[in-house]
Amino acid sequence: MRPGRSRGLRRDLYAAGAAALLVTAAVLIGRHIQDTHHTLRVGWPPLLGTWGPHLGPGTPAAVLVATAVVTHGPALSARLRWRSLLPLAWGTSLLWILSLALIDGWQRGVAVRLTTHNEYLSVIDRFHDIPAGLRDFTHHILLHSPDNWPVHIAGHPPAATLTFVLLDRIGLRGGGWAGVWCITVGATACVAVLVAVRALADERLARRAAPFLVLAPAAVWMGTSADAYFAAAAAWTVALLALAVTRGSLTAAGASGLLFGLTCYLSYGLTLFALIAAAVLVLGRHGLRRRPALLLPWLAGLAVVPTAFTLAGFDWWEAYHLLVTRYYQGAGGVRPYGYWVWANLACTVLITGLATAAGLRRTGAVLVRRRDARTLPAAPAGPADRAPADARLGLLVGVALLALLVADLSGMSKAETERIWLPFALWLLPACAFLTRPRAWLAAQAVLALLLNHLLMTGW
Repeated sequence: MRPGRSRGLRRDLYAAGAAALLVTAAVLIGRHIQDTHHTLRVGWPPLLGTWGPHLGPGTPAAVLVATAVVTHGPALSARLRWRSLLPLAWGTSLLWILSLALIDGWQRGVAVRLTTHNEYLSVIDRFHDIPAGLRDFTHHILLHSPDNWPVHIAGHPPAATLTFVLLDRIGLRGGGWAGVWCITVGATACVAVLVAVRALADERLARRAAPFLVLAPAAVWMGTSADAYFAAAAAWTVALLALAVTRGSLTAAGASGLLFGLTCYLSYGLTLFALIAAAVLVLGRHGLRRRPALLLPWLAGLAVVPTAFTLAGFDWWEAYHLLVTRYYQGAGGVRPYGYWVWANLACTVLITGLATAAGLRRTGAVLVRRRDARTLPAAPAGPADRAPADARLGLLVGVALLALLVADLSGMSKAETERIWLPFALWLLPACAFLTRPRAWLAAQAVLALLLNHLLMTGW
């Protein structure tokens, strides 16, 4: 092994080790705080879950999928035609998420996840009249209000709940169909990220990132969680915008704007995807300069969902301010910010894996080299579109990390970020494209996911 490569690998291991120490500290300190003060409101700090080693019907399938991706994933992603790679990535991601969910069995792992008291299906009967339900939505957000909404309904704009109301209306009733919807749609998020990375950086990096997106430990929480569906909506917002600015597609621009509007009405926190969208516009500014009219369909699409909900009687800003009050009326007012502001990052390590920690170390090195190169007279800075592909990917990943840190510092995500931050976590995973020895890192990702799902009974 060359000295430079050996040194790089050693630094990767240091980054992974530091991430593992962060998780260890969050577990030990969190256990102490919970045992003495009972203020964390989670069963297995920093995760919302309980200790419960178990096997299930999904165990053999999960091990088989993990083994196949570790063994053949890097070679297949490098060799397959691009149009074949994308459906294979989606299908494998779907199998990985579903097999992990089935470790808990069909009932607990899929069918009843979205039917509990705090989940969306518990209020479907209150939306017989959808316009009336939207007009009345903000009246039930506060904890002391009459017939106050359960936690997840109160904590999200009504497009989240309406998704499951509409599934029920078309005959896809019950937790099983709702779970299948979230898993199936959520699995497409990896395809969206690949499309964006190829458009904004290059195909080589997208191919190298593909196995890591497929085998993400985040899959433990994508099955079955509505946040997997939210993650897919946000991911396709970015992917379509990337296609719009790199190909000059008015249709893609309009679709991206439409999805971004929907995303903001699925989860308040996903408005932070405006930062990632801004990074896409910076990276694709050469195409935007050639065709500035792309912004018109994007803005028109963006206006559709907010306009529809506003005309129906739902006030997004009023609801958000009421949610902030509701948040501090409940667990958010008890959970200590001083612990969660860094323990949330330990949760991020668990959903993205140690490979991503090493990849982020390499991302930082890429961005530093690019910054230093700009100071050399022999290498003047050109348009962002012509920057090296590594730097373009580094910027995209870096801005995604920035969005996640803003969410962290806001204090509106204390705990449960292993689920809430799934949309942001998926954009950190492409950092793994910079890693050497991909099979070893993939194996570490798979082992982490399998251990988490077999040792803990996760919940939310």
